[in-house]
Amino acid sequence: MPTVDMSLEKLKQYQGITPRPADFDEFWDRSLAEMNAIDPEPQFTPYPLESKIADFFELRFKSTKGAVIYAKFARPKHIEGKAPAVLRFHGLSGDGGHWSSLLTYASQGYCVASLDSRGQGGRSEDVGGVAGTTYTTPFTRGLDGPPEGLLCRDLFLDTAMLARIVMGLDYVDETRVGACGGSQGGALTVACAALVPAIKLCAPTYPYLSDYKRVWEMDLAKGAYEGLRYYFRSFDPKHEHEDEIFEKLGYIDIQNLAPRIRAKVLMGTGLMDTTCPPSTQFAMYNKITAEKQVLIYPDFGHEGLKGHADAEFEFMSQL
Repeated sequence: MPTVDMSLEKLKQYQGITPRPADFDEFWDRSLAEMNAIDPEPQFTPYPLESKIADFFELRFKSTKGAVIYAKFARPKHIEGKAPAVLRFHGLSGDGGHWSSLLTYASQGYCVASLDSRGQGGRSEDVGGVAGTTYTTPFTRGLDGPPEGLLCRDLFLDTAMLARIVMGLDYVDETRVGACGGSQGGALTVACAALVPAIKLCAPTYPYLSDYKRVWEMDLAKGAYEGLRYYFRSFDPKHEHEDEIFEKLGYIDIQNLAPRIRAKVLMGTGLMDTTCPPSTQFAMYNKITAEKQVLIYPDFGHEGLKGHADAEFEFMSQL
């Protein structure tokens, strides 16, 4: 079988090469404590889209650094007892998608929340305030300051705050909540399940933001990862601080968060993916200790995986 990365046998054993900072767990424990001290003051504003299945709401809430975060929310018209819920996360530069797309799960009696990532194509606030470059990919934003200033740290915490809000609704069963998304959305799905261990199901598809050093060594710092190349060329052209840079990126590397996951996991990956190389995805997947399964599409890259949306839908039916 053709390959752009390691053999499948090696992928299943690969553990990643981006360093894990010595205070990684303490960093995220402090970050979660900061988030939990915030009153999100969620506001649900009805959205005028007619449906026989669900009612729609614009959700706005406060998160870290004072940002107001936006999400689309759908609630089934008829809920008996408490409903399960699905949290959705979008790909790089996008937004939470079309309102009608929420009906896929709302039609099953699920509440659905679809987050707009701050600083990208949706309505969430970008409060800025980072040291150094803000150019191109999100993981380099804040790289010149302390790790608390990394944009991805706040993106990850926004997912946890969304989960906290949805799980706290009196008509949602907080023990039956799932998370899903592809690419950047896959990374945020992993982060959400790691930071909120009560998440029951986790379905990342070809997740981004994993094993940055592997991406660099494969000469794939382009497209979604082009920030690595621009950062080194602009700020460390002789690579005098390479070790320090990759260690700081370790704070926002989802492979380092993966051991925290307690949810049941379904990952989808294409072995011809040159955007988020399979080895970077397996670096994360192999560190998950919870029940897990990976569906492999040998001939597919970073694109729609034939039949995978149906597999994910069936997986989420376990909520």
